[in-house]
Amino acid sequence: MPASPENNRLENIRKFQADVEQCMKCGFCGYFCPIYREEHDEKGLARGKDQLIRFALEGRQDLTKGFYAAIDNCLLCKTCVQYCPAKTRIDHAVTAARADYVAEKGLPLSKRFVFRHVLPNRWLFGAALRFASWFQFVLPRRDGKFRHLPQFLTALGAGRAVPDIAPRFLRKLLPERTPARGTPTHRVGFFSGCATEYMFPEIGQNIVSLLQDLGCEVVFDRRQGCCGAPVLLSGDFATARTMAAKNVDAFRDYDYIVTGCATCSSGLREYPTYLSRTEEERQRFEQFAAKVKDFNALVIDVLSADVKRFTVKPEYQGKTVTWHDPCHLARHQDIRSQPREILRAVDGIRFVEMQDADRCCGLGGSFSITHYDVSKKIADHKANAVSASRADIIATACPGCMIQLRDALSRHKLDVEVVHIGQLFKVAPTPSANP
Repeated sequence: MPASPENNRLENIRKFQADVEQCMKCGFCGYFCPIYREEHDEKGLARGKDQLIRFALEGRQDLTKGFYAAIDNCLLCKTCVQYCPAKTRIDHAVTAARADYVAEKGLPLSKRFVFRHVLPNRWLFGAALRFASWFQFVLPRRDGKFRHLPQFLTALGAGRAVPDIAPRFLRKLLPERTPARGTPTHRVGFFSGCATEYMFPEIGQNIVSLLQDLGCEVVFDRRQGCCGAPVLLSGDFATARTMAAKNVDAFRDYDYIVTGCATCSSGLREYPTYLSRTEEERQRFEQFAAKVKDFNALVIDVLSADVKRFTVKPEYQGKTVTWHDPCHLARHQDIRSQPREILRAVDGIRFVEMQDADRCCGLGGSFSITHYDVSKKIADHKANAVSASRADIIATACPGCMIQLRDALSRHKLDVEVVHIGQLFKVAPTPSANP
């Protein structure tokens, strides 16, 4: 029996009902949606999802498995929002619909265990990954630090390249407090993110060193946990709220909170949008979110760094570099010019734009696991653009995108290195600092 709209169900969708009703059904999103361009299925389109959510609000659609399959088939990349004539925030509607589905139907057992017992517990998460690292040698190595999953692991994306779990996690490599070189101008809290902490600790080390050279005292607060984005965007708002409260408490006393992960900075800044239940909670989340800065934005917008001091690391000297815009950086946070300003300034590299630099790479968090076939097709376009740019290196600001890009380039047999922008350069001393 269809659900009645006059009850307490769908409280999250109702919060964003204005966004749902803003869609004009013009279908313009079909020209740009990465999923629709591969599948040509109306349910994969923003307009189709919006219609299903409207039907749910009107009591004409129950929250069935088919309903969830449709709203789960979304990267939340905001490409549709970028080009929508009405600027319909379908990302709000889809995330809220996932939350109402989880509230009514619950999470699958595997997600429930990971979201509620592993991700919120930093010690347990690290221990689980350390245990898993003992067995990663069975996965054949492709190149560098990346291995590939054999065909029998279909649930994790058969044949895809995955990074090694780091032999030493960032917490073992980075002190809790790193003093500024010279007179400190800001005291910032460094939010590592899961991928940086457990797979790419060198990214965290580089970012902290750069900020140190730019006059920041950097604190790697051990009380922090996962940003909660995988949990929040999967619809488990209750667990995400608990994780958010932990991070808010951990970073209460810093001028800014900086991270090198676009997904993390976006997720941290979305706490007030999705998780606030009271006015007091909203204010706490908003005060926290206002301090969150992506590494590129902090360097350019807050520190007003002298980019003439940026010089390439020796291993990248003379290389041609292109840039990939993570969706959570460019569309979710409108951070586009800042990384380009850095790359154009770094002495010793040649920066080139590739075509459609902000085209989604197809990662979408767990989307690339649960929908690997279409995720690969989306990533193929990015690999072709990288090839056409003739770049030696593709830089970005999201470890998740790095994993997806490395997988795509490996499948296409392209000898292009994928790095975080914070790994490319160092900061030369100011003239006054020279002996």
